[in-house]
Amino acid sequence: MGARRALSTFLAVEGWKRSTGYGVRGTSIWKRLLGVVGVVVESVVLEDDDGVDLLIVAVRPRRGTRPRCGRCGRRAGFYDRGGPVRRWRHLDFAAVRVYLEAAVPRVNCDVHGPTTVALSWARHASRFTTGFEDTAAWLTARAPASAVAELLRTTWRSVTGIVERVVAEAAGRRDQLAGLRRIGIDEVAYRKGHRYLTVVVDHDTGRLVWAGKGRDSAVVRAFFDALGEARAHQLTHVSTDAAEWITAVVAERAPQAVRCLDPFHLVAWATNALDEVRRGVWNTARGGKGGRTRRSVTLKGARWALWRNPNTLTEKQRSTLAFIQITNKPLYRAYLLKEQFREVFAIGGRAGKTLLAGWLAWAARCRIDAFVRLAKRIRHHLPGIHATLDSGLSNARIEANNTHLRVLTRQGYGYHSAEALIAMAMLRRGGLCPPLPGRT
Repeated sequence: MGARRALSTFLAVEGWKRSTGYGVRGTSIWKRLLGVVGVVVESVVLEDDDGVDLLIVAVRPRRGTRPRCGRCGRRAGFYDRGGPVRRWRHLDFAAVRVYLEAAVPRVNCDVHGPTTVALSWARHASRFTTGFEDTAAWLTARAPASAVAELLRTTWRSVTGIVERVVAEAAGRRDQLAGLRRIGIDEVAYRKGHRYLTVVVDHDTGRLVWAGKGRDSAVVRAFFDALGEARAHQLTHVSTDAAEWITAVVAERAPQAVRCLDPFHLVAWATNALDEVRRGVWNTARGGKGGRTRRSVTLKGARWALWRNPNTLTEKQRSTLAFIQITNKPLYRAYLLKEQFREVFAIGGRAGKTLLAGWLAWAARCRIDAFVRLAKRIRHHLPGIHATLDSGLSNARIEANNTHLRVLTRQGYGYHSAEALIAMAMLRRGGLCPPLPGRT
């Protein structure tokens, strides 16, 4: 530690607690500047640390403050005076780093045993003040952690730890699962090697309300365990893809909820069937492995013309479709089947059901194996598809949320821990971001 010198800008050299002449005590000015409450400012000094100025503010709790456990907040009896004096990094004062300094006694909690006393200016087991952590979390909800770390002159690992503490505290104060009626469940990959998160989104608010590591029935059951039986029976709609590990658990834990299948995934089934037909026609046209003909080259480049919606086709893609219509009737028929199936969900309601019934009859007798199989698959999931057409519910909100999660992983250059990503996701998408200090 370097030399320390007392400040006299706001505080008199002798009797520094007396009035400043404006009816405000010097200690009150410092407490307002620092934004701390429930403390007594004992001294303020500038410390030279290898050429860097540090502002050290010594504080202590007010006399008569009842000690509480730093972990659970329950009242607890005094245990001992604790270890040496500790410091907490606070928000910078202009260009000078600020630290709060205090002794931290320990209390004997009935639940947690001997532990440090709860502090009004910092969270338990943190090296930063609450104001510093709330500011870091607010910034991290809007910028990469590396940029926040550089701005606040700390490390990105510290920022990640701050986010986890802030989110854990906010989640303890607010019930994320209260009032759920219509939810969507889906999975999103967060790392190579088939590492997934299962996410749950509230359709009515668009908020991410729960996330868990993995994608299997055990993860979905963990969500329903957290939700509770009573609230599970209040669910009216659940939108998912057709994954059995989701639908089976939903049917078991919330049997009254209407299960809706996501139109995006259903249309993807038809698109995959169309691409299967295209690949078969292309292999036939090129005359076997390694072959190449003019017709096969046209079919090879026709993938996007067949996949895209008709109103977004380019002139070249329209010409490709016209060529297919003339030269390959089965492939063009498969394209029309895909487009009519997509139109089912664009119309929705009773008209959509009528169109779907006609589509199933057409697909069953189209003599295209891929679509005959698809028709059987659609019939198997017909109740869920009818529920989707009636409610108009889709996983669009969940897919938008998943896009944000992928952006998070790119900004962080990947996450080694699913818990760290979940905390960041709940901060940004779960409504758990704190306000800036001094603002509401």
